[in-house]
Amino acid sequence: MAAYPDIDDAFRALADPSRRRLLDSLNQRNGQTLRELCTGLEMTRQSVSKHLTVLEAANLITTVRRGREKYHYLNAAPINEIAERWINRYEQQRVNALADLKRALEDPPMDKPSFVYTTYIQTTVERLWQALTQPEFTERYWSQTFESDWQPGSTMVWHTRGLTIADPEQVVIEAEPFRRLSYTWLTHTAEWAETLNLNDDTRERLVAEPRSKVTFEMEPLEGDQVRLTVVHDGLEPGGVTAPLVSNGWPRVLSNLKTLLETGDPLPDMKVNTPTRLGMTR
Repeated sequence: MAAYPDIDDAFRALADPSRRRLLDSLNQRNGQTLRELCTGLEMTRQSVSKHLTVLEAANLITTVRRGREKYHYLNAAPINEIAERWINRYEQQRVNALADLKRALEDPPMDKPSFVYTTYIQTTVERLWQALTQPEFTERYWSQTFESDWQPGSTMVWHTRGLTIADPEQVVIEAEPFRRLSYTWLTHTAEWAETLNLNDDTRERLVAEPRSKVTFEMEPLEGDQVRLTVVHDGLEPGGVTAPLVSNGWPRVLSNLKTLLETGDPLPDMKVNTPTRLGMTR
């Protein structure tokens, strides 16, 4: 079974300037192949490959295979966990606001927006499956609940932000208990878009965007540890949903991890912040 990374692994990985350059490259354009990462960097393919191995072992990047290609993604989940626990709560809001503004001003639209996050949780796959599907869990760390029998092809009714959103295209795609769960994202209704405090033009763009999907992959490790990987793809290039989910998922996963490991969600997740994926209130 895979080793469980700790915070020391992350700090050691970040100590090398070449590895920081690779992370900077992924921050500028996520989801690159080894060949793409080698382009423009004064490093051999072998050196880049070795650095990527260290970064992946430290959980600072995560990878997805599609056909013959292996795509590398900056993993914000562990970095967000550090920030949630160790940055002063009063300063956290300023840091988040500045980071969101910087991303909005500097980040170029992605040609293939897709987000991949990995976190390690001290729990069992059975408990994690409950946390992803049962309303008494999702309400506590996500502030929303689902109605579904969790069978492939079954519909899902979302209860979020005081709204009930039902749509025949909100469906479970895959459901392999304790291993894999995938479903289409919620319908972007006009009522839901209004709760995000967006201007009229942005709300119209959001409602018109195609439906995306999210996939959860669970891998049991030694010592009642679970490696959870979340992939959110099918997003509109340059659209409104992509930046919302990029900000929201690390915080939701951090709150999920804290809930399962301590029994209590992080208090910051209860703050009503419209740019957090429409996930929290």
